[in-house]
Amino acid sequence: MPPPSEIALNYLPTLPQRKDWRIGCAGAGFIMRDCHLVAYRNAGFNPIAIVSRNPATAQEAAKRHAIPTVHDTIDGLLENPAVEILDVAVPPASQPALIRKAVEAGRGRLRGILAQKPLALTVSDARDLVNRCADAGIVLAVNQNMRFDQSIRAAKDVLNRGWLGEVVLATIDMRAVPHWMPWAEGLPSLSTFVMSIHHLDTFRYWFGTPDRVLASTRPDPRTKFTHCDGINLYILEYNSGMRASSWDDVWAGPCKEGIAGDIGIKYRIEGTDGLMQGTIGWPKYPARQPSTLEFSSTKVSDGETFHPPWNEVWFPDAFVGTMAQLLVAVENGTEPEIGGRDNIETIALCAAVFAAATEHRVATVREFLA
Repeated sequence: MPPPSEIALNYLPTLPQRKDWRIGCAGAGFIMRDCHLVAYRNAGFNPIAIVSRNPATAQEAAKRHAIPTVHDTIDGLLENPAVEILDVAVPPASQPALIRKAVEAGRGRLRGILAQKPLALTVSDARDLVNRCADAGIVLAVNQNMRFDQSIRAAKDVLNRGWLGEVVLATIDMRAVPHWMPWAEGLPSLSTFVMSIHHLDTFRYWFGTPDRVLASTRPDPRTKFTHCDGINLYILEYNSGMRASSWDDVWAGPCKEGIAGDIGIKYRIEGTDGLMQGTIGWPKYPARQPSTLEFSSTKVSDGETFHPPWNEVWFPDAFVGTMAQLLVAVENGTEPEIGGRDNIETIALCAAVFAAATEHRVATVREFLA
């Protein structure tokens, strides 16, 4: 086994052979303007058209990112014969109807759709979208972008190589204050389907879908609009004996009101043969703060700790990966790394966490998949 200084981890996405797939963009808010389109231009991808509910927002994004066509309506974008790939960045409550319309308008022409996370707010809606896209021959992928955070992806590589042995316990500790978008006010769930979904999907990416869920939640004192799930605490149980847990603290103390706050996200994975820890750089955005990872394993080297370096960051660089995994799937005729079918189980896990917390019971993913 080579020493830690010579180990190269797989943390970068696989890129498509063809980078000029013609991408149509539905939405021109922050996530599209400052993440998707920045990443696509950096990677050499080819956004050719854009639309937004606010035409001025679409015009601004098009000018900033050199997109040649701005549509006045969503129908104009969906009927554009040049668009091969649809990139969706609209609120989750609006996404299912848009995708259904896109499937009908793009049947026989549209090759792929990249949806935002969550694909839908219910398993039934998500399953309907998956089936419609499959029937139309359209590849459906989901933008669960934390899977392409460099540290999260490198950690998956360490797990795949078996260097930690049997995983015993995995934890995520988030102390960060998200900016809730106006569309979040009308959702039946706030933190679970908007913030905790990142960590729940990451646990699924690392370890698979858990067998049982225990959870607790309370409102966030800073968030004034009505909501029930603010601060989320949950435990995922696996029949193997492994446990995963996260504290998703969107309050993080009165740091926005003047105290010296401790903002950040860190994770820890303990196995029978090793220990891995990491931090997530996203809370420092817009500063470019790379996520980190370190691990030590008796299978790699006695007592040495490996600190793999990289310069990439989650926002916006991870968004290269979420589009790339769709384009690769379209080229190869395969299921995307984060396909719609896979995301159904993440949605079911979110539903199980929400039920466990609000109904004060043990929940299972399978009851929501049923």
